[in-house]
Amino acid sequence: MGSSARQNKTMNVRPREKDNGECRNGEWGMNVPTLALTAPARVGLVAGWGRYPIVVAEALKRSGHEVYCLGVKDHADPVLRTVCDGFAWMGLARIGRAIRYLRRNRCRDATMAGKIHKMRLYQPWAWLKHLPDWRGVRTFYPHFVARTKDRRDDTLLTAIVDAFAQDGIVFGPATNYAPELLVKSGPLTRQRPNAAQLKDIEFGWRLAKEMGRLDVGQSVVVKDQTAIAVEAIEGTDECIRRAGALCRAGAFTVVKTAKPQQDMRFDVPTVGVWTLEAMAAAGGKVLAIEAGRTILVDEPEFLKFADQHGIGVVALEADGRLAAA
Repeated sequence: MGSSARQNKTMNVRPREKDNGECRNGEWGMNVPTLALTAPARVGLVAGWGRYPIVVAEALKRSGHEVYCLGVKDHADPVLRTVCDGFAWMGLARIGRAIRYLRRNRCRDATMAGKIHKMRLYQPWAWLKHLPDWRGVRTFYPHFVARTKDRRDDTLLTAIVDAFAQDGIVFGPATNYAPELLVKSGPLTRQRPNAAQLKDIEFGWRLAKEMGRLDVGQSVVVKDQTAIAVEAIEGTDECIRRAGALCRAGAFTVVKTAKPQQDMRFDVPTVGVWTLEAMAAAGGKVLAIEAGRTILVDEPEFLKFADQHGIGVVALEADGRLAAA
């Protein structure tokens, strides 16, 4: 075999075909695959009180995101430090500092999770504890100084979201990252409402929806088609405790719904074992929530507690109908 033949046999190099190792501009290749190196998506998390922010952070991590958390002082659980890739405390009115933190960590997407105890804004010298920075002053000036805008939950939270958006940080619903937390329709527990309790649910549903339309609160407590307590600034758990003090006979029904105009980016109705603990202590026997627009945290533990304490839990359709089991 001649030297030319031996050379052709040992080299055996072919031009690469388009997108499959072809010869481009006279260059020869060895058909090596191209590796797509992409960094994990970064998401900012503004965390309030409760287990919900932890559950959201864990869901984000499982899906491969990097999570940079801003924990609201006196609200967020410090365990978030161990869950997230980055963590910093923020005052309620330190909007500029919060924006800088997310921009520094290259977060363009963000989400909120957890409750903000609005009552704390009405404690003496509250604004000294949550001293606003300049961006916070600009954001809240119409609400707390000029008083040209109200201080309803939706109004204040929208102002915060809009402030972040001005710097290119877009908030989305936390349930986009953990959709499994949205409760499914139908009876959830062994205990089912009786005929009188179903009437209370229907009565309470209309009342709760109207309170939501006015952005007053999400929950009402009823018995015998009478309003016992209506949630306002204190939150659902305190509303339930107040109902227990007012209705010592117990056996009342709690109805918690989304607002008709619910923005799923924030203040989404959320229940967990803590809700049932308040009901059990106060004497509540039925909890009615809205399917598809209520977050249920730690569902197995929640349902176990409900069954152990004889509390019936049902999730209704948006129109207030209870789907068959």
